[in-house]
Amino acid sequence: MKTVDKYLFQALDNYPYWLEGTIESLDYALSYNDKNPMALCLYGRIQSEQLHDYEEAKRYFQEALAIEINSVSVYPYYLDALLLNEDYEEATKLIDFALTIKGIDKVAIMLKKALLLEKQGAYKQGVKYLKEIKLLVTSSSDTSEIEDIEKRFKAKQKLVAPKKKSKVKNNSDAKKKKQK
Repeated sequence: MKTVDKYLFQALDNYPYWLEGTIESLDYALSYNDKNPMALCLYGRIQSEQLHDYEEAKRYFQEALAIEINSVSVYPYYLDALLLNEDYEEATKLIDFALTIKGIDKVAIMLKKALLLEKQGAYKQGVKYLKEIKLLVTSSSDTSEIEDIEKRFKAKQKLVAPKKKSKVKNNSDAKKKKQK
């Protein structure tokens, strides 16, 4: 095992429970190889998930992908940062590209797209998209996550649906107006 891998594994093992140890191990890993996509990705995650500095996180993720565009582990975290930063157009483009990469977890990326649709308020489209995802699912944990998202979409659809006035109420209102 290379020294860089040892420090990268230490950083991954420490994250997110011991941030100081994570940073220290990442610094060692990057001192051996400053172009390690996994180390850069973890720095991006720290910026996004812990410090909420999405622009800096995006910079780390972009650097990681510039080094290795097929680094499939970077895409889900990069998409999380884009969605949290409300960079929806950029997220859409990244999702479309990520789905073309061989070996990527398509279900995970498609679930990010479902989240994007939810954030954009496209609940009806989201429910249809979830049906596509169901065809690719091979694990029960993904199935339960999809069912939870689907319930959430349907609940939100009901919240935003225009309320219909009942005819009985309208007739009684009309009668009251005539009596006056």
